[in-house]
Amino acid sequence: MISLRTSASGRSLLCAVTLLYLLVPGAGTVQAQSNTYQDPLTFVSWGGAYTRSQMLAFVYPFERRFNTRVNVLDYHGGLEEVRDQVSSLNVKWDVIDLEPADALRGCEEGLLQPLDPTLLKKSPDGKSLQEDFFPEAIQKCAVGTVVWSTVIAYDRQQFEGERAPESLKDFFDTERFPGPRGMRRTPKANLEWALISDGVPADQVYSVLETDEGLQRAFSVLDRLKPNIVWWNSGAQAPRLLEAGRVVMTTAYNGRVYDAMAQRNPGLQIIWDHQIWSYDLLGIPRHTRNQEQAEQFLRFATSSEQLAEQARHIPYGPVRHSALAQVDRALRPHLPTEPDNFANALKINAAWWAEHFEQINIRFEEWLERPVRVPRALPH
Repeated sequence: MISLRTSASGRSLLCAVTLLYLLVPGAGTVQAQSNTYQDPLTFVSWGGAYTRSQMLAFVYPFERRFNTRVNVLDYHGGLEEVRDQVSSLNVKWDVIDLEPADALRGCEEGLLQPLDPTLLKKSPDGKSLQEDFFPEAIQKCAVGTVVWSTVIAYDRQQFEGERAPESLKDFFDTERFPGPRGMRRTPKANLEWALISDGVPADQVYSVLETDEGLQRAFSVLDRLKPNIVWWNSGAQAPRLLEAGRVVMTTAYNGRVYDAMAQRNPGLQIIWDHQIWSYDLLGIPRHTRNQEQAEQFLRFATSSEQLAEQARHIPYGPVRHSALAQVDRALRPHLPTEPDNFANALKINAAWWAEHFEQINIRFEEWLERPVRVPRALPH
């Protein structure tokens, strides 16, 4: 380290260096440029193949287009971390990929920033935003990106020479199809499927779950399956359970199964019967330090071009008709929204779950802690 003393000779040297600096073309612009440098944006999503599709479709392109950096983090959903950050005024996340119930609840609690729909990019075919976006994809505090679904999946190799499962009921039938089942560790979708497999019409599921008797009925169905359940948390885990032979069937996100089929195991199969579909949405936490940049990112990520690009990397349906029109026809049979796949699909009731999730999840976690009772074999 060189020290310039403030002696007469030192002052002369300082003046000379300063004069030389001012005369060099471009000198003095470095500090000015650094002052305009934006902080990195932090984007939070679900990891695995899904986040990979986002990186390729809009994270990397955004970085190149706007000459900035995006930090990408994984989480398992929910609002707990968002509450902690917002309540402490120490918000570290700028844009979050949300499930609809969390988007609604987060908006009601003041955890998410209300969004002006006019910030969204217009449709390339001249349609209004209301015409172009699917219903409910534009919300007060969040904007949809994809339609995804939870499906049943299995590995065809495990059923060679035997009848393979074909329906939701087969998933709950451990006599005809013995073996462990994978399920996401959440009451959402599991309770709906439990009732449907027990004979409740899909359009009556939520009215039945509203009652104590109906809720108990759903848990009773899960009771019978509980000794066979292997729980998973992240979407990447579900197809891995199949590939490792730890389960014979699993609930899974359709895009994660397709990615595993394309990358590693073409023997994986999807059962579309009573798929439960939903949106993913992007929201901005309240009090983010990078609100303007976060809105810029959200506008870019939800444009028709970037949503169509994401579908090329994972088969989730874009929530804009103008984006769906750009998706290759060869990929469309793998989308949840394809008519043959969508015939008896159930849309998860995000508003219902936003109201009831915390209470039901407490009961669900208590239910998980109870010892598993393996049924005794019947006497011959």
